[in-house]
Amino acid sequence: MSGLAAPAPGPQRHTGIDTVAVVLPAHNEDQHIDSALRAVRRAADELQRMRPEVVVRVMVVLDSCNDRSAQITAGYVDADPRFGSLDVRLRSAGASRAAGVRAALFGRPRRAPGLRPGPAPWPGRTWLANTDADSQVPVNWLVRQLEFAEAGADAVLGSVEPDPAGMDPELLRRWLERHPFEEDHPHIYGANFGVRASAYLAAGGFSKQVSHEDRILVQGLRGLAFAVLATDSMRVLTSGRTHARAPQGFGTYLRALGRQRPPTVASN
Repeated sequence: MSGLAAPAPGPQRHTGIDTVAVVLPAHNEDQHIDSALRAVRRAADELQRMRPEVVVRVMVVLDSCNDRSAQITAGYVDADPRFGSLDVRLRSAGASRAAGVRAALFGRPRRAPGLRPGPAPWPGRTWLANTDADSQVPVNWLVRQLEFAEAGADAVLGSVEPDPAGMDPELLRRWLERHPFEEDHPHIYGANFGVRASAYLAAGGFSKQVSHEDRILVQGLRGLAFAVLATDSMRVLTSGRTHARAPQGFGTYLRALGRQRPPTVASN
């Protein structure tokens, strides 16, 4: 991430969190984004009900949208000072996520009338919660991430479940067979990924690749010995569509899985 001063590599000792920044990229998601933002708002409300001292910011990155995604997002930005939006023309999930993080950490957040902008949040006490505009986070999404963070995790890899609505039942069965819901799972999903901002910066942030930016970042975090935890305790519901928005993304994987032929059973 050019222009940003990263902290020294290696795990930091600070575990307390006082700021949460949710980053949500979108490219023509007007069929899903309202449900996604409503779910994020519920999760933010739940966190601040339990932890009123924690500041929450939500940054929606509208990447090359020419549908109603911007108008829908504007409704949330106008109604809730925690929400902000950023218009970009990047055509890249990784670059969009990186731009959203940069804006959330170093931009000028929208404030309530009469309040002066405060200092930029300290990365060691800031948590970055990432999801997608075609996904719905559970109400405990942010609460659980902060519990893990304050127990020492530098990154949390949540699980996802494809939305069965409109999805081929056989494809869903195949996916569930290969992705059992369990703790310490081996999977990485950009739709359900949290990371301490200081660890994010030390590992170089999201790459500008159009796909796998989450995997590349996690590899960097592990290479620097940051504590990366995987959990099924805050499962996100995500679209089960097979027409992909990102090359080699989740939709591409589902389409390839659907094309696989079932194993042939030998007759006696």
